[in-house]
Amino acid sequence: MAATHPVLLSALAGFVCSLMFASIPVGPINLTILGEGARRGFRWCFFVGLGAATMDAIYCAISFTGLSQLIDHGIVKASMQVASFVFLLYLGFKFLLAPTVKVPTKLDAASEKLEAKLEQKIHPHSAFATGFLRVAANLGVLVAWAVLSAMLMAHDWVDETVQAKAACVGGVITAYVLWFFFISFAVSRGHGKFSEKTLLRLQHISGLCLIATAMFEGAQIAWHLAKHKI
Repeated sequence: MAATHPVLLSALAGFVCSLMFASIPVGPINLTILGEGARRGFRWCFFVGLGAATMDAIYCAISFTGLSQLIDHGIVKASMQVASFVFLLYLGFKFLLAPTVKVPTKLDAASEKLEAKLEQKIHPHSAFATGFLRVAANLGVLVAWAVLSAMLMAHDWVDETVQAKAACVGGVITAYVLWFFFISFAVSRGHGKFSEKTLLRLQHISGLCLIATAMFEGAQIAWHLAKHKI
């Protein structure tokens, strides 16, 4: 399939990664929508999501650009596969075992300080700008996309062509728009029924998906080592 439809495969890879990793695990954007959606309504929630999706897609594109020159080297490619396995396994268990919606990381403090500084300078007044700025200040998003893009390129799910990378970014945006449409509608129409408990369940499901992906990644590494008798 990768050889026949590389652009379609890239779009599908970006779409699945966004739903599994970026959209379902609860972050500041989802919590913002959950906390204010019932009061502000669907339109405000959805435009916050659109702003977040735009910045996420930019981080995804930056990650692909930065990795283009590195991925051709065999040792670097293998190292990226191992790094993505460890990263996905760590995050999977972190989300699966989380007792609350908020899963603190070491980058949270730095991200909150950066967000505060940006808001003081820019003073976002629109819902779109609010979502855009909060993702821009979230350093964990950039780290996550660096790992995910490395994994996608290391497995040749996204090739080196501009068309394939653009298709992947398009898949990312599509997944985000669908997710934020769903959560915005659910919160604005649910009158409190779409609770943090529901999001916590989704977070646990996402953790299981990340662990399954990590296991697949580990199996690929083990198969490669066995094939070459390393």
